[in-house]
Amino acid sequence: MVTGKLMEKLFAKDMEGKDRIRFECRRLDLAVPVLELDVHGWDFDTFAAVVAPLLERWELKVLEQEANADLHVWLVDFEGCKMLLKAEHYSGQIWLEGLDAESTPVMAFLAQQLPIIV
Repeated sequence: MVTGKLMEKLFAKDMEGKDRIRFECRRLDLAVPVLELDVHGWDFDTFAAVVAPLLERWELKVLEQEANADLHVWLVDFEGCKMLLKAEHYSGQIWLEGLDAESTPVMAFLAQQLPIIV
């Protein structure tokens, strides 16, 4: 059962009282590079709707989408830098993976934008 204090951590209310989703940095590893996000309240079927506001806020363009048994893999672009946005349902993990060395400063920049409430 989700308590009131936990709900406050997971969600925020906008001026109309609508729940907003909170995205936080769980871990940033620039050597790989990987940016793990802490996001609650999503499942395999709601992933696209949950991350849509974050993609819009960060101005990430979705180039390709693939869904497997329990894994979403999306190729996204940020100002010419391509990354993979991945989400694994059973582990509850959402993360961005850089595809080349150019993604390292992009990952650092995006991590500095967190937490974000959308």
